[in-house]
Amino acid sequence: MSGIAGSFQFQIGSPDRDLVRNMSEVLRHRGPDGGGIFSSGRVCLAHRRLAILDLSDAGRQPMANENGTLWMVYNGELFNYPELRTELIRSGHRFTTETDAEVILHAYEEWGRDCLSRFNGMWAFAIYNTHDETLFCARDRFGIKPFYYTRVDGGILFASEIKALLLHPMVGREPDDEMVRTFLAWGIHDHTDRTMFAGVHQIRGGHSITFLPSGEEEYECYFDPDVSSETASDPETGKKASGTLNHLLEDAIRLRLRSDVPVGTCLSGGINSATVTALINRLIRTESPDSVGDVQKTFSAQVADPGSEERGSMDSILDATGAANERIFPGPAGFRDDVADMLYMMDEPFGSLACYSQYCVMREAGRHVKVVLDSHGADEELAGYIGYLPALGREFLAGGHYLKALSVWYQVFRRHFSFFLDAKAQRAIQRRRRRCIRGEIPSINRYSGTLVFAHQKLIHFS
Repeated sequence: MSGIAGSFQFQIGSPDRDLVRNMSEVLRHRGPDGGGIFSSGRVCLAHRRLAILDLSDAGRQPMANENGTLWMVYNGELFNYPELRTELIRSGHRFTTETDAEVILHAYEEWGRDCLSRFNGMWAFAIYNTHDETLFCARDRFGIKPFYYTRVDGGILFASEIKALLLHPMVGREPDDEMVRTFLAWGIHDHTDRTMFAGVHQIRGGHSITFLPSGEEEYECYFDPDVSSETASDPETGKKASGTLNHLLEDAIRLRLRSDVPVGTCLSGGINSATVTALINRLIRTESPDSVGDVQKTFSAQVADPGSEERGSMDSILDATGAANERIFPGPAGFRDDVADMLYMMDEPFGSLACYSQYCVMREAGRHVKVVLDSHGADEELAGYIGYLPALGREFLAGGHYLKALSVWYQVFRRHFSFFLDAKAQRAIQRRRRRCIRGEIPSINRYSGTLVFAHQKLIHFS
């Protein structure tokens, strides 16, 4: 995790360097290993560094290409940077560092905006081109790394966190009422490019923006998962997809173990983190990545109840892998002490107390390692929540697979009847609460879709 910030002025004016420097200081917690600032003409860029690859001073940012025509600030990690570096060297590019950041610069030189389709990783970056005086900004496919921006004083300000933008006296002084109502009604706040601060936006995952000197912006979606016509209703398709998923998971984890600092793993009682832990353990035995060592370090949050199901599941994984484990026990007293800091770090309200468990786990992990592999997001991608089961039943019905649909609904009521009974009661309570909200409330149903496979060509990158 690093921090980026900057200012880009349109036709008139010059950026406020002191403001950008102060924005960088607000982001110091994201990058304690150093900082830098670049200012020229209509742009000012700042960076806070958390050193992961090439720990020398050569990896400092803002970073420029050989002739100084491109300047970049970047937060993230490019997992396939060695392969891209080799390809770019063959094309005549010269490198002075071992960083993935320099690979992004040369990739943009070589392929322009199309470089994004070649990247495998997580990123948020801004590249200033001194020739045409444009600012190219991009965010990774699923929006893992944050990028917020706002228009003010004849230009834009951008940063990794909203709190840095709020240093400007005209930014964030009013709420975006529709976004606030949506959050209060549905507990959702990250489904559009808007935030709860009026005028503050984010680049959506899989999108890029080119800001022009005229003040215009070119917004582009470079990644949108396509939907396959083949579904899990075909057993052979399901078997093939299962094998492909296993291969992609192992390949993804192998790439993410590329690091010049220690890497740890988050471990809960769920199948997602158990799979990540088991695959890392296999890679340690077969490839022994130096970034992990002989024994991988895992970090867990657990309730104090000694008979909890999570405890038993975690212990089973630890016994099977021999991984080391640091365990914390979040509770009400700790939450009271930490809630103010959590709100400061999050910038916007959060949907559940699961965030607090994650906060405690990451705080503990930070005392031991610099990088942690986590499995958050897999439940959404793989439909791991109980609420997705009815969608599966609807899909089978639509495809004419009536016995399979009946089987799904039977399992739903046999195993999870109490869950859906409670959910029905909760929905009644939520409807009463929504009547207390003034103004129009957008209608959102997160379980309205179907369960389908995405095309492999859009998921797997070299």
